Amino acid sequence: MPHPRRFRFGIQLSSAPSGTDWTALAREAEDLGYSTLFMPDHFGEQLAPVPALAAAAAATRTLRIGPLVLDNDYKHPVVTAKEMATLDVLSGGRLELGIGAGWMATDYESSGIPMDPAGERVDRLEEGLAVIKGLFAPGPFSYEGKHYRISGLDGLPKPVQQPGPPVLIGGGGPRVLALAAREADIVGVNPAVRSGRVDADASRDAMAGVTDRKLGWVRDAAGDRYDDLELNMLIFLVAISEDRDGTRETMAPLFATTPEELGQSPHVWLGSVEQIVEDLIARRERWDVSYLVVQGLDSMRSAAPIVARLAGT
Repeated sequence: MPHPRRFRFGIQLSSAPSGTDWTALAREAEDLGYSTLFMPDHFGEQLAPVPALAAAAAATRTLRIGPLVLDNDYKHPVVTAKEMATLDVLSGGRLELGIGAGWMATDYESSGIPMDPAGERVDRLEEGLAVIKGLFAPGPFSYEGKHYRISGLDGLPKPVQQPGPPVLIGGGGPRVLALAAREADIVGVNPAVRSGRVDADASRDAMAGVTDRKLGWVRDAAGDRYDDLELNMLIFLVAISEDRDGTRETMAPLFATTPEELGQSPHVWLGSVEQIVEDLIARRERWDVSYLVVQGLDSMRSAAPIVARLAGT
C-alpha cells in the first residue's frame, strides 16, 4: 500500500531538570497532538537517549519515541539492536529507530572517538543497519562484513513491531539519501553538514532549490519503493508572527541567505498560523514531505496550533 502521507509531527527535546519535569514534557507533547518524541544523540548538555526515551514512553499512552538519530559509531550494532528492541518492547511497539553515520565534529573531538572520513562512516552505517535488521528478525543471525562479524547470534528480545520498528535515516548528501531510500521506512531530507559544524554552507543547503535536487536522489534510488516511503524534515526555525516580511528580513542574515530564499526553505516556518499551514500544504505537494519535526520546548508550544490544524490530514 502506498504511504498516505498524512501530516504528522514530532518534537525533538533533549533535557529537563528532573525526571518529573521530563515526563511532564512527554505528556505535554502527547496532549498537544505530537506523534513522536525524538531525542538527539550527542555528548553535550542532554540526557542519554535510551533511558530518557524509556521514561517518556512509561509516562505516556500513545506517544511514539525515537532517537533522531543514534550515531552508529558510538555503539556496536549488536548493542544498539538489543537496546532498541528493548525500547520497543517496553513501549508496547512505539519505537521509531533513527540512525545515522555521525556528523558533529565536536562529539568526536571531545570523546576521542576517531572521526573517519564520511565514506567510511557511511560504509559502517550500512553494515550496522544490516546487523540490526538481522537481529530483529526471527532466529539466529550471522554476518560477515568489513566492519562487523556476527556468528549465530539470536537477537533477544525481539521487537514488538515486526519485521522491526520503522527505520529513519536522514541526511543531505546523495549517498546517505540513497541508502535511506533503499533501506529506511522514513527518509529524512535535511541539510548536509559537511564541515561537521552548523555553518553558512549548511544553511545554504537548507534552501528550496537544493531540496528539489535531494528529492530527485531519493526518487532515483528508491525506485518502486518511493511511494511507500514516509518523508521527513527537521524544522530549524518556528517564528509565528503577523509580520511575515519583517521576520524574514530579520532572520535572513542568520541563515546567510535572502529574505525571499529563507521564506521558501522547507526547514523554516515563518508567518501567521494560517500562512504556515498554507505553506506546509504547498510543500507537501512539491516534496511529498508530511512528517515534520520541530525542536525545543518553545517551538513545541508555539507550533501547537499548526499541529492541531494539520495532524492526520
